[in-house]
Formats: sequence, C-alpha cells, structure tokens
Amino acid sequence: MLPLLAQEVSGGLGGTAIALLVIGAIVVVLIFLAVGTYNKLVQLRNRYKNAYAQIDVQLKRRYDLIPNLVETAKGYMSHERETLEAVINARNAAVTASNQVAANPGDPDAMKRLNSAESELGSVSAGTGVLGRLFALSEAYPDLKANTNMLALQEELTSTENKVAFSRQAYNDAVMTYNTAREVFPAVIFAGMFGFGPAQFFELESPKEREAPRVSFS
Repeated sequence: MLPLLAQEVSGGLGGTAIALLVIGAIVVVLIFLAVGTYNKLVQLRNRYKNAYAQIDVQLKRRYDLIPNLVETAKGYMSHERETLEAVINARNAAVTASNQVAANPGDPDAMKRLNSAESELGSVSAGTGVLGRLFALSEAYPDLKANTNMLALQEELTSTENKVAFSRQAYNDAVMTYNTAREVFPAVIFAGMFGFGPAQFFELESPKEREAPRVSFS
C-alpha cells in the first residue's frame, strides 16, 4: 500500500516538474521573440530616422534660399507685396513643421503638418502653392528673369528640390519597411507594448508636386 502511494506522489511531482519545464520553455521562447523583435524594430526605426535626416538637410537649405529669393524679387516686384509676404509666411510655417518632424521623425501628426505646409509652400515646376504663384508673376518682369542673382538662386533651388525628392523616396521606402515589419507576426504582438507606433510617409498632397522641379527663367 505504502509503495503504491509513494509511486503516485512521485508521479504527481514528476508531472508538475514537466509542466513547469514546458511553461519555462515557453517563457524563454517568448523572451527571445520579444528581444529579437525589439532589436529589429529599433534598427528599422533608426533607418527611417536617418533617412529623414537626409531630407532635413535639404529642406533647411531650401528654406534658406527662399528669403534670398524673395529679397531679390522684391526689388522688381514692389507691387506684389501680398504674394511675397505669402511666400515668407508659408516658408516659416514649413520651417516650424520641419523642426517638429526632425525632433521625432515618423510621428504621424507632425509629418501630416509638414506635408500640408510643404504643399502650401508649393513647387515651382508644378506651378502650385505660393512659390508657383511667385514664379508665375515673375514672368511679367523681364529684368528679374535676367538678374544674375535670381538665376543663381534658380540653379540652387532646382538642385536642392531634386535632392529633397530623391531623399523623400528613400525615407518613404524605409518607412514602408518599418511599418510592414511591425505589422507582421510576431512583431504585431510586441510593437504596441514596446511603443513602436506606425510611421507616417512624407507625401505632398498634389500629385504634380511629386515631380522633380524644373525651374526656368528663359
């Protein structure tokens, strides 16, 4: 009788040990999955943040060119004060939005504000926004079109905006990779827990503004 009871107790303890081992193995697997997922998402997040840093450099250069552009145009377009002020206001709004994104690249709200501000500022080649309006009006001022400073600004603006367009594509590709990675299993389980929210694309509202600028005063 006693040997049989001892065997039952031993069997019960053995079953408990096996259950604990199984639970422990599952916990270890979950920890490895969580650590692996976390590290991967950190790498992908850093990748799109670095991609935005390249955009930020070009945007700052673009924003620095615009006041010089307005100052040059002011000497010839004194009657277009409203348009010139609109360009500066739109530029300042874009600078503020860009700084907010630079502080936290990918943030949906900040990026949406930048998308809107950049669309308001506009593109010369697409003839949209206040920049498009300024260059359209400049057609009526032949001396302005021939101004050497204006021509130099034209060349720099074209080069800078082309670089912005190129960098924007690289950033959006990095964001897509990150967003896809956080939405698949097992990352979808851990992403929210670790604070990895979705990142926002840098996309202008007007399809025409996706084209590389081609500025011409000739």
